Amino acid sequence: MTGSADSPGTLVLAGTPIGDVADAPPRLAAELASADVVAAEDTRRLRRLTQALGVQVGGRVVSYFEGNESARTPELVEALAGGARVLLVTDAGMPSVSDPGYRLVAAAVERDIKVTAVPGPSAVLTALALSGLPVDRFCFEGFLPRKAGERLSRLKEVAEDRRTLVYFEAPHRIDDTLAAMAEAFGDERRAAVCRELTKTYEEVKRGSLKDLAEWAADGVRGEITVVIEGAPEKSADDLGPAELVRRVRVREEAGERRKEAIAAVAAEAGLPKREVFDAVVAAKNADRSGPSEGKGLS
Repeated sequence: MTGSADSPGTLVLAGTPIGDVADAPPRLAAELASADVVAAEDTRRLRRLTQALGVQVGGRVVSYFEGNESARTPELVEALAGGARVLLVTDAGMPSVSDPGYRLVAAAVERDIKVTAVPGPSAVLTALALSGLPVDRFCFEGFLPRKAGERLSRLKEVAEDRRTLVYFEAPHRIDDTLAAMAEAFGDERRAAVCRELTKTYEEVKRGSLKDLAEWAADGVRGEITVVIEGAPEKSADDLGPAELVRRVRVREEAGERRKEAIAAVAAEAGLPKREVFDAVVAAKNADRSGPSEGKGLS
C-alpha cells in the first residue's frame, strides 16, 4: 500500500467516458495503474475500458454498485484508513452523480480521509451546454420516481423553479415522463432531449414539452438526459390570491407544514406572510361554503 495506518490513504473519484472512450481524462490511465484498490460499478465494463486505454490495473479490483454499496463501504474505508489509495469508477461519468459513491465519500470524510477527483465527462454538463437553454443557474434532479402519481407530484414541486432543470430518464419511460412534464410545467415550456451523448448516434431534440412528448411517443432509444427551462418570472398581476393559494397547496402536497409553506411562498413573492395567510384562510372558508372543485385548500 502507498501509506500506513499513521498515514491514511486517499479516495480518488474518477470520471469515465459517457460514450467516446477518447474523452477519458489523461490521468485516468495512471490512476488505474497505480491504485491499490479499484472499486468499479461493473467490473466487466472496467475490463473493457482498461483494454481500450491500453492499461493494466495494478491493484485489487472489487465491485461497488447499488446492491452492495452499503455493505462494501466499511471495507473500503478500512483499506483507506490503512493507507490504501482507492480509485472509484462508475459505468459512465462522475461517481456520486446518480451513481454509487456518496456513501463512500461521506464515510471517508467522517474519518478525515483525503478525497480527491480526476475530473471527467458529465452527461449533466454536456446536455446543459448543448441544450440552448440558460445555464447560469441550474438544478440537477436525477431520475424521477417510476410511479406516475409520485412522478407528477415531484415535478409539481419544482414547477415554479426559475432555474434550468436537468433530469436523467430511461428510454422506455421517456414518453410518459415528457407528457407528465408538459402537464406539470405547461405545454409550451421549452426543453431539450439529449440522447447518446458523445456516441455515434448522438441527437439533441429541442422544442416545447408538448412537441417533444409527441415526438417521443414513437419510441426513443439510448441514454437520455432532459433539460428544461426554468419557470418564467411572474408579474405582479399573476400573484393574486388564487396563485398564492396554489403555491401553498403545492408545498403542502410535497410534505411541508402549512405554516412553513405560507412563509416560503411569502418570501418567494416578496409579500407579508399575513397576506398569504389571509388568502389561504379565504380559500378555506370558500371551500366550506361550497367551493368549485379543486379551487381551495382542505
